[in-house]
Amino acid sequence: MDDEGNQLGVLGTPEALRVALERGLDLVEVSPQADPPVCRIMDFGKYKYQMAKRSSEARKKQVRVELKEIKMRPKTDDHDFDFKIKHARRFLEEGNKVKMTIMFRGRENAHPEQGLIQLDRAIEALKDLGQVESRPSKMGRFMTMVVGPIKK
Repeated sequence: MDDEGNQLGVLGTPEALRVALERGLDLVEVSPQADPPVCRIMDFGKYKYQMAKRSSEARKKQVRVELKEIKMRPKTDDHDFDFKIKHARRFLEEGNKVKMTIMFRGRENAHPEQGLIQLDRAIEALKDLGQVESRPSKMGRFMTMVVGPIKK
């Protein structure tokens, strides 16, 4: 491109390098796959700086959703259950996902329905703030479920 931003057209590599050097700028290959390859005469340092600035700005605006975990047992008491649900509500209000884990020990493994009852109670308590993203599933000694915040 010339000083007004107009395209110079198809140039040989040595001629394009000469034009870039005359202006005190760099010859930067923009699209190597094109035929002929597309190059641009620009200040490469300034270009790299602008790209870094743009990507950091995009990272700032990006929303980071964390996965917070709440662990319970099948026989967790009502007061403890309410306390854990209060934490889950706070996590969902902050925009984080909540992984609810029921841990089974010994003979509790024979009664997975107790864990399902706990998780169903949790779903009921959180239905105004969150929605179930993955249904309860049992793996070994743990039954897990993920609840995500409702999109506004």
